[in-house]
Amino acid sequence: MSCPRDGPAAPAAGRRRGQSPFPPGVGSVSTESAITLSRLDSRSPLVVDTRPLGRQAGSMRSEERVVPAPAPLAVGMAGVPEGSDIELSLRFEAVMEGVLVTGEARTRYTAECSRCLDPVSEALEVGFQELFRYPSDDDGYEPVDEVDAGDEDEDYYLEGDLLDLEPVIRDVVVLALPQSPLCRDDCPGLCAECGVRLADVDPGHSHGEDLDPRWEALRRLREDSGGG
Repeated sequence: MSCPRDGPAAPAAGRRRGQSPFPPGVGSVSTESAITLSRLDSRSPLVVDTRPLGRQAGSMRSEERVVPAPAPLAVGMAGVPEGSDIELSLRFEAVMEGVLVTGEARTRYTAECSRCLDPVSEALEVGFQELFRYPSDDDGYEPVDEVDAGDEDEDYYLEGDLLDLEPVIRDVVVLALPQSPLCRDDCPGLCAECGVRLADVDPGHSHGEDLDPRWEALRRLREDSGGG
């Protein structure tokens, strides 16, 4: 479909992600809108079609789904392996501004103990709630300047009738991963001299007063000079 006869409207300076550059009902299949609406694949396990809600405030539905973990979901020495199961309990509620998504994500992460480097695998459960705003010009939106642009980018928006849970799941899972994972809270770590796991040896494990070989020449020099 061609643009209206009086020419396409200029995009607003602060237009939000997923928002059409045209007023509601005008230019609905413009090139930019078509690209925006086709970016998400409704068959993707983390993409949700909100049409059953009907954009009627107060309508609600819940569902359970198991999705493969996208990559990367990692921080430091811990991460959720790509493709591993993430169990989602989701509730979708239509509100005036958009679709409110409340849910829980359950999965397992793998890591290395930050003290002894042993492998670690632990369950992870995290809750979240995010509002996906409708991509329309009739919700009181006003263009934002550069100062507010950073805050604007933190919002989530529907693309047509679809919403993408991947950035939400990525954010909440990564933030919940431990910065310094431990195989156990009282892990003693490794011996600084020989590298053995201190949990595997006697509590009195030590190497006496053995000196670093680099200091041996200095020790002999002290003895020869009578320094004791």
